[in-house]
Amino acid sequence: MLLNLTIIDLAVVKSLDLDLEKGMSVLTGETGAGKSILLTALGLALGDRADSGYVRPECKRAEVNLEFDLTDAPEAHQWLKDNELDDEQHCLIRRIVNQDGRSKAYINNRPVTLQFLQELSEKLVEIHGQHAHLTLLNSDEQRRLLDAYAKNHSLLDQVNICYKQWQLTHKELANLITASVDQTEREELLRYQINELQQLDFANNSYSAILEEHSKLANLGEILSTGQVQVDLLYESDQQSVNQMLSHSVSELNGIVQFAPELSEICTLLSDAQIQTEEAAIQLRRFLESQEADPQRMQELESQIGFIQNLSRKHHITPDELPELTGKLEAELDSLTHSGDRIETLKADTAVLLTHYQTLSEQLSEQRHHTASKLQKLISEMIKELGMPQGEFLVDITKMDSDNPRLNGIDKIEFLVSANPGLPPKPLSKVASGGELSRISLAIQVITSNDKTTPSLIFDEVDSGIGGGVAEIVGQKLRSLSLTRQVMCVTHLPQVAAQAHQHLYVEKNNKTDITSSSVRLLTHEERVEEIARMLGGVTITANTLAHAKEMLSQSTSGNLPEGTTTGK
Repeated sequence: MLLNLTIIDLAVVKSLDLDLEKGMSVLTGETGAGKSILLTALGLALGDRADSGYVRPECKRAEVNLEFDLTDAPEAHQWLKDNELDDEQHCLIRRIVNQDGRSKAYINNRPVTLQFLQELSEKLVEIHGQHAHLTLLNSDEQRRLLDAYAKNHSLLDQVNICYKQWQLTHKELANLITASVDQTEREELLRYQINELQQLDFANNSYSAILEEHSKLANLGEILSTGQVQVDLLYESDQQSVNQMLSHSVSELNGIVQFAPELSEICTLLSDAQIQTEEAAIQLRRFLESQEADPQRMQELESQIGFIQNLSRKHHITPDELPELTGKLEAELDSLTHSGDRIETLKADTAVLLTHYQTLSEQLSEQRHHTASKLQKLISEMIKELGMPQGEFLVDITKMDSDNPRLNGIDKIEFLVSANPGLPPKPLSKVASGGELSRISLAIQVITSNDKTTPSLIFDEVDSGIGGGVAEIVGQKLRSLSLTRQVMCVTHLPQVAAQAHQHLYVEKNNKTDITSSSVRLLTHEERVEEIARMLGGVTITANTLAHAKEMLSQSTSGNLPEGTTTGK
């Protein structure tokens, strides 16, 4: 259960440290006092998206802290253990929102992602919003409520996993069958293109090598001319070659080595240079002698280059990308060639998945029908108590008219109601008035919550559109829920507030430039005054106070969860 809520600089709340107890707690106060900000703070701490607007004006950041006792939350405790975030039987959740809207989340003082926070929160708190009766008109919400009450989560996951596998397999099969219509023509085109590309023999002749050979033949005259000049200059010139100059230098220096022995190393270097010069000249001459013009080869190369460039333009790629294209086309041809085998495999896989899906969906449908009969009986009984004495609630489950699998199974689920005897049940949106819809919604929330393990339940003005004796019954139902779990309720109804074990009052302070709200636990006397205010409005008479005392004495005579105080 939730033990403590701490808020710092969040919207209209400057600072709040609120201890909560077992049983039923109500939040009341004037309209606009800031009751909703407490639920905003809870939602934020439990994983709602952050926004810079949450930060109180002139403050750097907002912070919300929640402290839970996990004694009554074994699933949450196990989740913390599994994720190595446990801290015995307590859990601390912290959420910080900065001025720029960025936020950080912590579980037991360890940073976590928003997804982690949301996973844990689902096992700790369940919030029923004030617009739940409008959401109830949505068919998918009706299906979700039925599946949640039936505890169909595991089976529903299996159905949807099977559906997605069937969908992927069926899509691939359909694409292959469609493609097979034009397969022959495509295969012929691919074979032609591959044969055309294979003529280039890129394995032995790359485009860059062909360009290099062509460039050499095209410039052979300049190569031979320049090469011969360098052979003469290095070795064969009759006047003064490099070889002759080196030979002369070696001879002259050798004549003076006897006077300067340190010159011997220089003589050695020059002798080596003379030998290397002679070797270089010999190799250059051999290279020049091996070269000869080849007009036919030149023509072949130009033809190859032209062919390659034409193919690259045809396929809208560069010449260097042609080898890769060849591989892709060969892979596609191989795929088409074997597509018949793949089609048969996919047909078999699709049939297996379809059979499996049908089996799972039938099991899911059976569980839904079984639960629907129980749920509609309980809700019908409760809406009768809530001021619809002739009301009948029905869960209509029909099989969808389709042979193909669908997400969430084969059932179409619709909530129906008959408000008066003799009239056939019709969808909620067509029959129920606003007040009736609120009562039906509240009945569903109370009934479905009764069978859940979530330790803390929060109801945000779910009793709107209800009054009088019905409101008292609503309060009693919420109080009965609180005997096995913690219930917090934001309400404007004195009949509901009187049923609480703990009464919290929200008030607004306008004494400073920046408005702030605060929350305090009411004593018994203060509760009488607050319920009298809720009953009588601006003017509170002795009769109103007496009525308030009577309501409190009647409601607080019931059982309290162990360890609960009433603010007396």
